[in-house]
Amino acid sequence: MRPQRRGALRGAALLVGLTGYGFSMAMMVRAGLGLDPWDVFHQGLARHTGMTIGVASAVVGVAVLLAWIPLRNRPGVGTIANVVVIAITVDAGLSVLSTPVSMPLRVATMVGAVVLNAIATVLYVGAGLGPGPRDGLMTGLVVRTGLSVRLVRTGIETTVLTAGWLLGGTLGVGTVLYAFGIGPLVQFFVRITPERVLAVSGWASVAQASDSGVETDARRTRGRRNRITTMGRCQSPKEMQPTPTC
Repeated sequence: MRPQRRGALRGAALLVGLTGYGFSMAMMVRAGLGLDPWDVFHQGLARHTGMTIGVASAVVGVAVLLAWIPLRNRPGVGTIANVVVIAITVDAGLSVLSTPVSMPLRVATMVGAVVLNAIATVLYVGAGLGPGPRDGLMTGLVVRTGLSVRLVRTGIETTVLTAGWLLGGTLGVGTVLYAFGIGPLVQFFVRITPERVLAVSGWASVAQASDSGVETDARRTRGRRNRITTMGRCQSPKEMQPTPTC
């Protein structure tokens, strides 16, 4: 593939992903079933500092970027676009979306928002032009620890959610759904991405590290099972014979 075409595809994946990400956030707001964990944290922080949620989000973003230093992450065009494009599309989405009246529609909107958010994350990070501050924290931890995307993302979301709740942030059913659903969904969509696409995407190193962690866990599990099987197996009469001594 020509470099120009590849660059155009990466740029398109970045813009489509970030647009979808922002629109999914607007869907969550309209569903009215709870904010995502990071916004719960931003809300709680704003209550104790006098900052607006927007300012709190920016301050937390800078703090998270500082956490990139030990992870050796590098920001890119996507890191800056993350802030700008998502802010625009959230407002645009809120202007065109109405609040669902019935509970089934609200639940469907919330579930659709979480799924769209996962797909959007895979697209824009996959563009390889730099993740946003919070997603960069996830990819950096996956690469450095070798743990799966599912475990790392869920761990981050639940930690942030707990901190936000302790600070007085508002929780809802949708908040819990997002916290425990986004990690497995992102990992699922990464896994079903064709290998030839994944190999040249921003997920290449993350997928490799995550797979290594999964393989290590599988080897440990097999080892534990083998030990248990060996310990529980009855010895044959030959094995029970005493060892001759001089």
